[in-house]
Amino acid sequence: MTFRALRVLKDGLNQSQLVNLEIDALAPGNVLIEAAWSSINYKDALAITGHGKILKKFPSNPGIDVAGVVKQSDDARYPVGMPVLVTGCGLGENQDGGLAQYVRVPAEWVIPLPGNVSPRDAMIYGTAGFTVGICLHRLLLNDQTPDKGPMVVTGASGGVGSLAVAMLAKLGFEVIAVSGKDAEKQRLLELGAARVMRPEQLELGQKPLENVRFGGAIDNVGGPLLEGLLRHVNLWGNVASVGLAGGHAFQATVMPFILRGVSVLGVSSTNCPRPLREQIWSKLASEWKPQSLDVFVSREIDLAEVPKAAAQMLDRQTTGRTLVRLR
Repeated sequence: MTFRALRVLKDGLNQSQLVNLEIDALAPGNVLIEAAWSSINYKDALAITGHGKILKKFPSNPGIDVAGVVKQSDDARYPVGMPVLVTGCGLGENQDGGLAQYVRVPAEWVIPLPGNVSPRDAMIYGTAGFTVGICLHRLLLNDQTPDKGPMVVTGASGGVGSLAVAMLAKLGFEVIAVSGKDAEKQRLLELGAARVMRPEQLELGQKPLENVRFGGAIDNVGGPLLEGLLRHVNLWGNVASVGLAGGHAFQATVMPFILRGVSVLGVSSTNCPRPLREQIWSKLASEWKPQSLDVFVSREIDLAEVPKAAAQMLDRQTTGRTLVRLR
């Protein structure tokens, strides 16, 4: 049986192409998924274009997310026909990924699709939404509450950012959405942001400690923006560090930590423990689920359109979530 897959043939720039594969060409695993939907994340864009060292072997199928139904399984937990999803865990990195019509993975990576979430819904969330779920889990576990002050979401027009805006607002937080894309202002307000600002409008100052303005943040940017936010976070507030669009390094003093008890919470979706993974997906299907998931979808494409969409994502020409139809 042959199927369509996006395949990165070797290391280097622009080495991906649409191919027909046999099932036997897939990396080993004990659950075969007939894929229905995937999505494009920033990490996928790096892998597809060759601008990042994401894939660990070649040739390989990229794609860190997939949802569909079980086609074959030697694990009784996952009978044939069960709707399932996989995000992270090495998918699309050291295992053939979700940008293909069939995906084979180890059983421990597979999460049964929670009720009230379709395969398409699962990929609207994808790693982006799951990452926001980890942020919420860590923030709430560390006593982040609305009375500490507004929550800043940087990179707010992207997949993680836009979902974070809506989900924080649903939980009763005042949200300041930060985006350099002026055209996204109205959409972010509709998602629940109380205010939308450009990064430079934050006026974060340069002192080791500045006046308290924020309860905390979900930061997709890193670099100087993360440094500046920390200087303004309230007593015992938290900043969830999610991304590095502004750079992987940042310099800061210890003043916010030792004088205000501020915490920086690391968020790693790839290696999230399975019990927590199941708990977060359950909440994404229930109390954390936005009123509408469709509002986060900027477009739906097929496999042939993925390389172009990946390049546009790296050029910051995309917003929201890009879904990939696999059937």
